[in-house]
Amino acid sequence: MNWAVTTYDSAFGYVSAHGAPLVDLLDPQPGERVIDLGCGAGTFSAEIAERGADVLGIDGSLDMVAQATAHYPGLSFAVGDAHNFTTSESFDAVASNAALHWMTRDPDAVIASVHAALRPGGRFVAEMGGAGNCAELIAAMQTAWRVFGLGEPELPWYFPSPAEYTNRLEEGGFTVRLLEYADRPTRMTEGPNGAADWVRTYAASAMADVPPELVEPLLGRINDLAAPALRRESGWVADYVRLRFAAVRKPDGKSPLDVL
Repeated sequence: MNWAVTTYDSAFGYVSAHGAPLVDLLDPQPGERVIDLGCGAGTFSAEIAERGADVLGIDGSLDMVAQATAHYPGLSFAVGDAHNFTTSESFDAVASNAALHWMTRDPDAVIASVHAALRPGGRFVAEMGGAGNCAELIAAMQTAWRVFGLGEPELPWYFPSPAEYTNRLEEGGFTVRLLEYADRPTRMTEGPNGAADWVRTYAASAMADVPPELVEPLLGRINDLAAPALRRESGWVADYVRLRFAAVRKPDGKSPLDVL
């Protein structure tokens, strides 16, 4: 699976996009004002700040914002809901790394909030899970839930197709300049117990509904089901599919054709 549409202009033309760090695609300039949306513990915010930009990290988790503030006391962080955050002045760019797929309540509201935070011509640059992301892991979860009579697990992610998210961006007042969609198999280096550890970490909300006596047998079955596709001699691999894009806010009062 590898699908990409690229249109280069002065904002993004220098990038050989595939494989480039997201901060390179963003290309923050000294003095620019940038929002890191879904900033987590602040690592991506710090990378942006190293380029000389003024960064505001926003995250819905009070604990994450506290960690970010402790790790990077020289940067600004705030608790905010990506679906309805507001800013008192316009920003040059909004960036998001591996966070948009957690914002499931209303993706169009997230895009609208980003649009409102940007100046006309401002950049929206992000990477998120795309359609098919973790398909083998999710299939193992769903099968294991059924085996133990638990029905379907409630999945906490939103993984759109390239066409779907492009349409959302265009309808939300953006012009898409670059979009990539590609497989990115990723070693599970943080969890020695493979798929089970991945589910514990990233599907904790679904696990919260599992009766305590079924947790370990359920996770063991998930490992058994996922192993043929995801376990290698060198270790476990997550079947990630990434959607990366760079878009600009359309000039106020202009139709989409005016910015072609």
